[in-house]
Amino acid sequence: MKGISGPIEFKEGRRIQFKLDLLKLKQHSLVKVGEWRPGAGVNVTDTAAFFEPSIGNVTLIVITILETPYVMMHHEKNYTGNSRFYGFCMDLLAAVAREVGFSYRLELVPDRKYGARDPETGEWNGIVRELMRHEQPYVMLKSEGNFSGNMRYEGFCIDLLKKIAHMVDFTYRIELVPDGKYGVYDYETGEWNGIVRQLMDKRADLAVGSMTINYARERVIDFTKPFMNLGISILFKVPTRHQARLFSFMNPLAIEIWLYVLAAYVLVSVTMFVVARFSPYEWNNPHPCHPGTEIVENQFSLSNSFWFTIGTLMQQGSDLNPKATSTRIVGGIWWFFTLIIISSYTANLAAFLTVERMITPIENAEDLASQTDITYGTLDSGSTMTFFRDSMVETYKKMWRFMENKKPSVFVPTYEEGIQRVLQGDYAFLMESTMLDYIVQRDCNLTQIGGLLDTKGYGIATPMGSPWRDKISLAILELQEKGEIQILYDKWWKSPGDTCMRTEKGKENKANSLGVDNIGGIFVVLLCGLAFAVLIAIFEFCYNSRRNAPAERQRPPVPPTPTSGSLQGISQAVQQQQQQQQCQQQHQQPSNQQESLCSEMTRELCRALRCRASSRRRRTCDKCSTHVIGYSPDNPTATPVNGMRSQRSNLAVPVVELPPHIHMHHHAPPHDYDGN
Repeated sequence: MKGISGPIEFKEGRRIQFKLDLLKLKQHSLVKVGEWRPGAGVNVTDTAAFFEPSIGNVTLIVITILETPYVMMHHEKNYTGNSRFYGFCMDLLAAVAREVGFSYRLELVPDRKYGARDPETGEWNGIVRELMRHEQPYVMLKSEGNFSGNMRYEGFCIDLLKKIAHMVDFTYRIELVPDGKYGVYDYETGEWNGIVRQLMDKRADLAVGSMTINYARERVIDFTKPFMNLGISILFKVPTRHQARLFSFMNPLAIEIWLYVLAAYVLVSVTMFVVARFSPYEWNNPHPCHPGTEIVENQFSLSNSFWFTIGTLMQQGSDLNPKATSTRIVGGIWWFFTLIIISSYTANLAAFLTVERMITPIENAEDLASQTDITYGTLDSGSTMTFFRDSMVETYKKMWRFMENKKPSVFVPTYEEGIQRVLQGDYAFLMESTMLDYIVQRDCNLTQIGGLLDTKGYGIATPMGSPWRDKISLAILELQEKGEIQILYDKWWKSPGDTCMRTEKGKENKANSLGVDNIGGIFVVLLCGLAFAVLIAIFEFCYNSRRNAPAERQRPPVPPTPTSGSLQGISQAVQQQQQQQQCQQQHQQPSNQQESLCSEMTRELCRALRCRASSRRRRTCDKCSTHVIGYSPDNPTATPVNGMRSQRSNLAVPVVELPPHIHMHHHAPPHDYDGN
């Protein structure tokens, strides 16, 4: 049986007696250049096919697009020819031309596009179109001033082109793309634009710039090995710093947690009060030295319950200690609750007060796709636009539908216009990371959001089947191994004079120091608490003066100080007090019996403002001068004192008030004083 490679024969499981054709890719097709047989080996029939014709001393037309920092033009000096251009790609092109051995002439793409195919017309535009046509660009963009030739341009690609031209040994002339686009395929027209269109029309031999290698372009033009790897990222305006608030110290806990803590405080306080009232073990004898008394009291009144709870919440404790098992359980659970709350608050407080926070409305592409307040777009007729248009990822498809239907258009013709829209606010620019890095390092108001959406590379474009592709690829690989491309990158991206200086050290010092804006609210709380306490004190003063005014009108005057420290002196003082009281009642005018409230308040205020007076004073409150303790047998329905109860009545005990110095210097035993 015979096949394409000859008779099909097998021996010991292996094929024998066959031959293979040796093919080589020429400019337009595969050509047979030899044969291979198992016994004879390789037999080359066309040895000339393995040697490229001499291409030395030829001048290639290199088309490009002005784009910082890849390709730029000199504006301040009189440059001509290729010297007009400079930049990363120009340095790379010069190195490749030197390695391969060709010269070149730089020209700009007329439409200023890299190249894309129009779905309607099926035509390419931009660099791709220029490469597909073998004629000069139809638009020449001249710079201001007397510049001509390659000297008009500068930038990364200009420097790269110089190195490549020196390595490959060729000269070049730089021309700009007419439409100023890299090139994208239009499905409506079926045409490409920009640089791709230029290359497809063979209007140029090389296309140097930030031109992305992708599948659609690779089908119509050729690319060298990538000289730079990158991806799509998001350019956005630096978010505004989070405005520090006076009550920033409350940020560690959400507002719901604060409300829950307040509700828990009220609930636990009321629970403690109720449980303490029900438990018999919380009712104790206030005078342990008199075990026979029937009066018991409960320390957990409603006000004391709230005081106990707030004291433990503030980690200060109180002089109230639960005695019953039930109240201790309530207290223990509350202590555990406060332990967790206070520990969580303390752990987060330092981070919330020292870490510099910013308001960032978006974090990644998913955030962009899920909102409509911030518009976003790409470079018109670029690979980034093609990426979203052809993507099968649902998030990117949703973003493409938004960009395609948004009016006015979110696509921009140049990077400069996209940057301006970002600086104006509420606009995110989807662009390639290397260009984004260059822009961010030169403008402190811009930043990168999120990571890379994809991974790709920049390459030098040539027409399909160009003999220069492999030579330039080898030159690029050599430059990468020597580190010269990285040197060019640092030259154009990290120039100290143009780079935005972001002082990270100063930022760190600022973050570690707290100002009034961060914790000033705690001072507001302190002042409000003090003011509230003063208002309560004034209210208590007015309320007490109003209640005690009638009692003060009937109170006898203070007797004169006795001259003797004996009991006889005390008796004399009491007799003098009774005589003065009788005399006052006989001679007191009716108008004095109706002492005004204002007079009482004035007298009390004078006493309160005596800062150098004694801390002892006569009782003026009814509650403090109560003459009966416990219950009276004559009035069994009387309300007991708050927090006290008794199962049997108690005798009324009269109270005799003595002058202050009597209490201080004379401590007579109770049984020695019979009231005379």
